[in-house]
Amino acid sequence: MRVVDVKRETKETKIVVKLNPDGKGMVKVDSGVPFFDHMLTAMARHGGFDLTCTAKGDLHVDCHHTIEDIGIVLGDAIKQVIGEGRGIRRFAHAVIPMDESLGEVALDCGGRGYLVWKGTFGNKLVGTIPADIFEHFFYSLCTRAGITAHISFSGKNDHHQCEAAFKAFGIALGQALALTGDKKVRSTKGKF
Repeated sequence: MRVVDVKRETKETKIVVKLNPDGKGMVKVDSGVPFFDHMLTAMARHGGFDLTCTAKGDLHVDCHHTIEDIGIVLGDAIKQVIGEGRGIRRFAHAVIPMDESLGEVALDCGGRGYLVWKGTFGNKLVGTIPADIFEHFFYSLCTRAGITAHISFSGKNDHHQCEAAFKAFGIALGQALALTGDKKVRSTKGKF
């Protein structure tokens, strides 16, 4: 069983993440930011992996440090799960509709952190969260985990667009981290 625990404590935040990519979508998230908890829950539940995340951050300032640091810690946890990349599927994609919105994600867990983000929200806030922090969350996660991700979304309702993107990312991540039954590294180089 590939279960990892990662902790990070700074002057701004204290984050604890437990990730089991072989789980059943059991999720317990408490970041202090309810809408973000909803997004992480949707991501993990639909991705089929177990996730526990607790965060204490300087929310009296704003939610930026908390959400950014969750991305960093979750990225570190995913990187530990990937390890040398032996036996994982590596590539995956998902296209998820949510009413009028569509979220699309293609990713590669091959050790090269990169994010392409395509989509715009209609408002400055999604829930109570500044709209630009979602791209930054995925950037932090991907660069720490060594994941190349292309995330795009479209639609009219910001909540639906955001949730479709998180669900698509979760489904693609769950598939990419899935074990293939062999011990090979899926790379022409022989390593990531």
